[in-house]
Amino acid sequence: MPYIWTSGPDEGSRALTLRPHRSLTPRGFVLFIGATAALFALPLLSLVGGAALWFVLAFAGLCLWAVWIAIARNSRAAGRGEVLTLTRDRITLIHALADPPRTWEANPYWVTVQLRPEGGPVAHYLTLKGNGREVELGAFLSPDERKALADELRAALAEVR
Repeated sequence: MPYIWTSGPDEGSRALTLRPHRSLTPRGFVLFIGATAALFALPLLSLVGGAALWFVLAFAGLCLWAVWIAIARNSRAAGRGEVLTLTRDRITLIHALADPPRTWEANPYWVTVQLRPEGGPVAHYLTLKGNGREVELGAFLSPDERKALADELRAALAEVR
C-alpha cells in the first residue's frame, strides 16, 4: 500500500502518510539512463572519425540530459504526498502535492468520510468533510486502495470519538 499509519508522539494520536506509487526505483533510473546512452552511442559508431560525429554527439548528449532532468524532476514530485494527523481534538491534513502545501484542520468529532463510487474526478472519490469544507484525500491511489483507506479512516475516527 502506498500509505502507512504510524503512532504519533501523544497518546492516542496517529499519523497517516500517503505517497504516490513510484514505479521507477533509483536502480531502475540508472539502468534506464545507461541503456538510453548505449542506444544513442550505437548509431554514433558509424560516424567515428568524421566531423559529423561531434555535431550529432552534441544533440545526443543534450537529449540524454533532458531525459535525465525530466525523470529527476518527476521523482522529486513523486516524493511529495499527503500527511493526515489525527488526535482526540484535531484532525489535520497537509496536502504537499501542491506548491505551496495546503492545510486543512477540523474537529474529528464532526468529520465524515465520504466515498463516492461515481460522480467524482476519479472512481471511488474519497473526501473528508468537516469545518465547512470538503477536502480530497488520496486521488493518486487506486480505487481499491481508496475503498480500504475509507474503511480504515472510519475506524480511526470512531476510535478517536
